[in-house]
Formats: sequence, C-alpha cells, structure tokens
Amino acid sequence: MWYENIIETLSGPQLINDSKTPSGRVHVGSLRGVLIHDALLRVLQDHGLETRYTYGIDDYDPLDGLPADAGPDIRQYMGFPLCNIPAPDGSTATDLADHYIREFLGIFSELGVGAEIYRMRDVYRTGRFNEAIDRILRRADTVRQVYAEVSKAQRPDDWHPFQVVCEQCGKIGTTEVTAYDGQEVTYHCRKNLVKWAEGCGHSGKVSPFDGRGKLPWKLEWTAKWFSFGITLEGAGKDHCTRGGSRDVAEACLKAIFGTTPPLNVPYEFFLVSGAKMSSSKGVGTAAREIANFLPPEILRFLMINTPPKRTVNFSTDFDYIVKLFNEHDRLVESVMAGKATAAQLKTLQTVEVDGSHTGYHPVGFQLLTALLQLPHLDVEQEIERRVDGGLSGEDRAILQRRLAAARYWLATYASEADRVVLQETLPARAADLTAAQKAFLVLLGERFPARPLNDDQYQTFVFDTARLTPLSQKDAFAAIYRVLLDQDKGPKAGSLFAFLDRDFLVRRFAEVTFDQAAFWQETGQDEATATEWLQTHAAQIVTCSATETAGSPHGVIELDVTLTDGKIHRLRVLYPDLHAAAGLREQLRQWDH
Repeated sequence: MWYENIIETLSGPQLINDSKTPSGRVHVGSLRGVLIHDALLRVLQDHGLETRYTYGIDDYDPLDGLPADAGPDIRQYMGFPLCNIPAPDGSTATDLADHYIREFLGIFSELGVGAEIYRMRDVYRTGRFNEAIDRILRRADTVRQVYAEVSKAQRPDDWHPFQVVCEQCGKIGTTEVTAYDGQEVTYHCRKNLVKWAEGCGHSGKVSPFDGRGKLPWKLEWTAKWFSFGITLEGAGKDHCTRGGSRDVAEACLKAIFGTTPPLNVPYEFFLVSGAKMSSSKGVGTAAREIANFLPPEILRFLMINTPPKRTVNFSTDFDYIVKLFNEHDRLVESVMAGKATAAQLKTLQTVEVDGSHTGYHPVGFQLLTALLQLPHLDVEQEIERRVDGGLSGEDRAILQRRLAAARYWLATYASEADRVVLQETLPARAADLTAAQKAFLVLLGERFPARPLNDDQYQTFVFDTARLTPLSQKDAFAAIYRVLLDQDKGPKAGSLFAFLDRDFLVRRFAEVTFDQAAFWQETGQDEATATEWLQTHAAQIVTCSATETAGSPHGVIELDVTLTDGKIHRLRVLYPDLHAAAGLREQLRQWDH
C-alpha cells in the first residue's frame, strides 16, 4: 500500500497537481503520473481529506523539436508557443497543442481520472501568474544564485528567468530577457540562442504580464506551487535527481516566496520492451493505442499496482499480458471470495474505474484468445450458458471489454507462434511426449466425465488423473496442450474442456498410444522410496489398496492411497520379482480395511 505510506503525514485540504507538454502524440508512459496522482486523490478522499486534483496542459511551451508525425510545413513554427501553431491539415483541433492533447485527455474519462484540466495559455493570459512573475523577476539575482549553487549552472549577470513572445516574429523559444524595471522587460530575439530555432533579431521592451511571455519551466513549477497552493505533486525520476529541475524549483520557492514545496512522489520510468519513450520523438507506444487495447481497470492496475519507485517494463508479449490479467483477476477473486486483505481491498478501490467494486467474475484473457480462435464458437453465448444464474450486468460489461482486448491483441500484436489452432488430427509432435505423458492422456480419456462439468471441476479432474498416473501437473498440462493445440502451453485446461466437444476430446486422447514397460520404468520407484512416502503421510492415510501385476523385467505393485483431504495418490513400486515384496505387503496391512 505505497499510497498509504505517502499520505500518512498529510492533513487538511490537499491540492494534487500534474502536467504534460503536448509536443507530440502522448505515449503510454505519461499515464503513469496521471494514475499515480489519481490513486492518491482517491485515498486522500477516502481518508476524509478535502482533496482536488488538477492537471495542466503546458501549451505555452515552445516547439523545440519536430513531432514524429508532423509534416514538413511545421518547421516554420519552430520556437513558437505550441498553442499558437495551427493544427495539422484535416485536424479539428484549435491548434497544435490541442491536436496532441485532446486524444490523451479523452482517455481520462475512460479511466475514471478525477482531474480538473487547465491550460497554461489561460493561466498566463488571465493574469493568474502576474504576481509570481513580478516577484521572480525582481529576484532574478536570487534565481541565478540558486542555479549556480543547486545545479551548478552559471547564468550571465543580466540573465532574467523569462521568455517573451517576440512582438515581431511570434517566437518564444528564441527570446532572452536582460532587464526588468518593475513594469516592462527588455528582451532580444536572438538568431542563435538555440539550435532548434532561429530568432529574428528584434529587440524591445514589453510588459511580462497577461500572456506576453512565460517563465522557464523550472520557475513555472515554482509559480504554480505558489499561485495555486499545490500540496502534492510527483515527477519522473529524471526530474528528481540531485541538483535537477525539482531541486531548483524547490530552492527558488523557498528563497523567493518563503513557502514549503509540495510533497514529492518521484516515480520510475515506464518502459516498453525495455525502451524509454518520448512524445516529441515518437519513441514508444501511444497512450491511445494501449487504451484501445487494455480494458480500463487493467490499465489502471498496470500503473497503480506497481509502486512508484519500481520501473514498469511493459510488453505486448503474450506471456506478459496473460500474467498482467491473471494478477488483476486474482485480486478480484480474493475480494469476491471474501478472503481479501485490507491492502487488497484498498488496491481494488484504486484500480476500479469508478472506485467501487460491485462484484464480477473475470474470464481469463488467455482463455478468451483461445476461444476466439475456435471458429465454431459464439464465445459470449457459450460463457453465458456455462455460468450458473447467467452473467450479471457487470460480468457482461467486463466480458465485452475483455473480448475486445483479446480481438485487438490477436489483430495487432499476436505472432504466428502465439496463435492457437485446435488440431483436426493428432499432431506429429505427440510422438515426442514421454511414455508417462502418453499414459496420462489415455487415462484421461478413459476417465473423462460423462456429464458436463464447470471449469474448476474439469481442472480438478485433470489434477486427480495426474496423481493417478502419477505425473507432475506441469507435464500433464503440457501433454494436453501438445495433443489439442500442438503447443507447449495454453489456456487453463479445465476452461478449455468446458468449451470443447466431449466426444472429440475422448477420441483425441484415445488416439495416443504408449509403451507399457517404458511407462512403468518412468513412473516406478523402489520399495525404500515408497516406504518413506507412506511413513511421511501415515497420519493422513485413510485407505490404501494394492494391485499386483507380474511381468518382465519388472513386477509392479500399484498403491492407491487416499488421504484425509480425499485426494488419491498412486505409487508404483517396481520389483525384479514380486516375491521380494513381502515387506511392503506386511506394511500395508495397517491400512487394510
């Protein structure tokens, strides 16, 4: 419960803040900060603290790099405020910043994010920052000193922390302020101030207020904290290094305004297949694409369940996605079974879209991807038919989202190796199974229930049959996937059985043949090992029956041992000659009922 540890020192009204510069299509990693702050909002409100969450769009920042998807005509606007650049052709947005951020903001409502949105253009133009701008410019010497002491960055003696929108060319990224007289700043739009834009050379004086310019973003942070009264704002770890931007902003806040910085919540990177992402460079996966794929409760779980100080290394690899869904589902199932801890209940409250859990029974992602590839099935109808009492409204909504996710994954991310195809004939690779695995499959077919069971009952049936082989559960399931799907892994076998035709399954398992002598050799043990097992479980043994089979080169005694939990275990003891089994027979008499 990382969020509880973060807020334990907080009291009174709280204002949480986060922000984003819309310099390109927003990548999924930017959702980490959004959802960490939203989780803190929910927990603080749950603790009875009056709390708001604001999210700023830093659209007054200059365009300092060409967005990956931008056309060549945008180059002429390098250095302009993002909100002053026209939207691309065909876009219905009001400007470039709105073009990139509106897609991202559209995800907020889908995820149940409770943030109030503001745009920095409005903050500057309405004069909300005027007081902060004035006080910062009057203390420009203090800012220069902070830069030198905290980040070891030297600024010229006439440098002032402000960027004017050039009155001649409209650029903000190329201007340098050298003086402030209390009402106006003196500035120069320098041709070579930065490498990514060229200034026009104009010089002049202008009021710094009411949107005629902006603060550098480190000081903009300071101004937000002072002007808004922010009490909690986290940031990515790259901003929170020693002497980094967060340290500079905090030092300026203390030195100029004499107030305490908001509580910081540093968080690690969100990686995609090990790579760090960038909106402006188009590196990584767009937030919209992942929101199209993952159901909102799963996307919230991905971001919130991992503590902020741990890196999230996201992947669309099948094993990763299945594990992600399964971890979420175990949390839900614990709550549904009434076995959830206080921490699990709180976690579920933070990951559910509306902050409440009305109760539903999730269907595994791995099973759905398999069922969607079985052409004869109407998956939703089949699932509905197999649920006692039918699906609730919440069940149906969750199922619809998961089916959409499974279809999206199959269409977008699945490799050929990931695809599941029910084999019409026994795969050739079935011959590679061990004799014990083949014997298990034959026994599975012989014991297959005549009446339909539910998923869990079929799963128990597989476990029971594996113990009667005997065979490890891992090897048992691998054998099933091999003969049905020609794969080494697959969805929960019990769930798969529930959706496949019984006669088909029985026929398929009956097609398998095995060598009896090899099977006995693989699964047999000596008398000492069997005796040790019996002695270890003596207190739990209810019954023990024995069957003797003479043979060459081995005679076999099979023991079916029932324990107090009702489970039957089969031990297979090998003898060169059954006459040597007298000691074991004597030992078995104590359980001979």
